[in-house]
Amino acid sequence: MKTIPIIYYSYQTIEKDDPNLLSQIKKIEVTDQENFHKTRDRIESSQPLKKAQLFNFDPNSLSIDGWQSLGLSFKQAQSIVNYTKKGGKFYKSEDLQKMYTISPEMYQKLLPYVKIENQPSGYTKKDFTFEKKEYVKKSPVIVDINKADSAQLEEIKGIGGAFATRILKYRERLGGFYKKEQLMEVYGLDSIKYGEIKDQISMSSITLKTVNINTAQFNDLKTNPYLSYKQINAIIQYRKQHGNYTNPGDLKKILIINQQIIDKITPYISF
Repeated sequence: MKTIPIIYYSYQTIEKDDPNLLSQIKKIEVTDQENFHKTRDRIESSQPLKKAQLFNFDPNSLSIDGWQSLGLSFKQAQSIVNYTKKGGKFYKSEDLQKMYTISPEMYQKLLPYVKIENQPSGYTKKDFTFEKKEYVKKSPVIVDINKADSAQLEEIKGIGGAFATRILKYRERLGGFYKKEQLMEVYGLDSIKYGEIKDQISMSSITLKTVNINTAQFNDLKTNPYLSYKQINAIIQYRKQHGNYTNPGDLKKILIINQQIIDKITPYISF
């Protein structure tokens, strides 16, 4: 009968929080990490690293050989040169940090030697201080709303292109403004906006465009913003039935036209 040998193992119980064990594990981790980076660098570079020689250099124009002379691998140097060839720029020394191929330790070694000779376009100072521009405040303008064109109306603070266009179109419909407050009838130009611009406008006395109320047809009156189509028809029908109007007061005889409407259209009609 065969005798089976018995093998005895000798082991030592290690406490979970043994400080010596934790210290040994930490050393192993650091050593493994260092070995990993060294192995990675050997794999990345097909050429051995040159002995580092630090010298002043411009990262925007340094060649692959130049980067290798500073201590970078061929792969690392090629990555940076490819970046500059494709339009990448180093505007200041600290921009070197954005290259992932340069470790923080290498960056600290290279930083004192970075000399950017020709500042890339778009920057005038290496320290990125910008010249403060002084803006001259425009003198207040006074614009004549009866004579101004679109460009002149836009000089009014608070009036942009859209408002300028609306004002011109409304002035054309009316036949001219006879008081400044008519601007509040322009779409979107309320009393608040009018309060902002009223001191920047003037109104010359011009001959308003008028329509003879005794000869006018529907199309002659329809552009007037104060009259509805129903009121225009009433004016024409009443005239056909009762004869010509002699003064604005005659319009009171038309039931659907009140005194407020008469006051508004009086500057734009003749008899």
